[in-house]
Amino acid sequence: MLSGLYGFREGVRILPPNAPLCIPTDILTLPKLFRRAGYHTGVVGKWHLGLGSKGTPVNWNAEVKPGPLEVGFDYSFLLPSTNDRVPCVYLENYKVVNLNPSDPLYVGSAPEGHKSTVYPYGRTNPEAETYYPGDPQHSETVINGIGRIGKMWGGKSALWNDETMADEFASQARKFLERQKKEKPFFLYLSSQDIHVPRAPHPRFQGKTKLGKRGDAMVQFDWLVGAVEQALEDTGFTENTILIVSSDNGPVYDDGYEDGSTVRKSSQESDQGHDGSGPYRGGKYQIYEGGTRVPFIVKWPGRIKPGVSSALVSQIDFIASFAELLGIKLKPGEARDSRNTLGAFLGKDEKGVSYTLEEASRQVAIRSGHWKFIPGKKAGVGQLYDLSRDVGEQKNVQAAHPEVVKHLAAQLSALRKGQGLRAE
Repeated sequence: MLSGLYGFREGVRILPPNAPLCIPTDILTLPKLFRRAGYHTGVVGKWHLGLGSKGTPVNWNAEVKPGPLEVGFDYSFLLPSTNDRVPCVYLENYKVVNLNPSDPLYVGSAPEGHKSTVYPYGRTNPEAETYYPGDPQHSETVINGIGRIGKMWGGKSALWNDETMADEFASQARKFLERQKKEKPFFLYLSSQDIHVPRAPHPRFQGKTKLGKRGDAMVQFDWLVGAVEQALEDTGFTENTILIVSSDNGPVYDDGYEDGSTVRKSSQESDQGHDGSGPYRGGKYQIYEGGTRVPFIVKWPGRIKPGVSSALVSQIDFIASFAELLGIKLKPGEARDSRNTLGAFLGKDEKGVSYTLEEASRQVAIRSGHWKFIPGKKAGVGQLYDLSRDVGEQKNVQAAHPEVVKHLAAQLSALRKGQGLRAE
């Protein structure tokens, strides 16, 4: 979304704590595009794109960079990684918020003889995980009774409160909007921690659903969207602001914590009878539609007619599409996987792109019209689905359509090796 590049082109995977910035600072990004057009840009919320330079450990007690400001944002208020990873502090621009110098923050390792706060280690002190227990991966440093991935010392005065995180992000989004001048346009990227694990909704949302903390976290996310809409209304920006609400992957239930979510052992996950992927197969981490097809809502009062579109679009197409909206011509090599689908985003084009790639973990598939082809792992048998007849991807029809498999396999291989989808 931010780079207009598929993750496999840069070898980007799920990042560990203390990972360096994974977006090159010398390429075009979505915020840089808006800055070219005179926009003020900001990011609030979950980052998980790395911070700092490769080969140089981040000093969390000094200026933490490079980061969002180096890839085009004028302002940032971050959950630095994810809520299940350390460090469990907020980062505003280059500085950890509310950090006390007498209790320095260390991530990954700490100097011998340090006097920073020492937190329980969940694997050896499971009784410290009082909120709910985590699996071994999520049972390292315990903060607020919740085990996290990674090791952390110090920064006690800067610790976040999991249950007030949504409120904090809503507040920071409102503050960003209130700082904008009516005559200057803005771009705000708000990345929610909900419903990522650990799910820890505010007490006012707990018990609001029959799906435990996962369901309550959904309600909290809905509230956050409403809070941002209210902030737009209160600042007078509603009528001339494009509001986009989407997700980064399909649903997942048991994702490292015993938070009450349950899993049915089949190709379809479900949580106490609720299947978040609906008619689609699979969920998060999977290449099937349930993992890669996500909610996508665009609102622009007076410009977009309410309705439902069947157009095939991708978040990777933001850069090229908004370049069209802004009247900016992209240079060769910029956001090379991004294609102009502005008409589809505005509800004027019911088709969108004719093909696109889907990526999950280390797999890459291709959607072309009603066909979906997933290559086999190594020398394994691939999968071909006719989504016009089998949206749940239950019947592999590759044996019946060898010519389609041959064409899509060749196209996918060329796209993976090539310079980008826009070059097509």
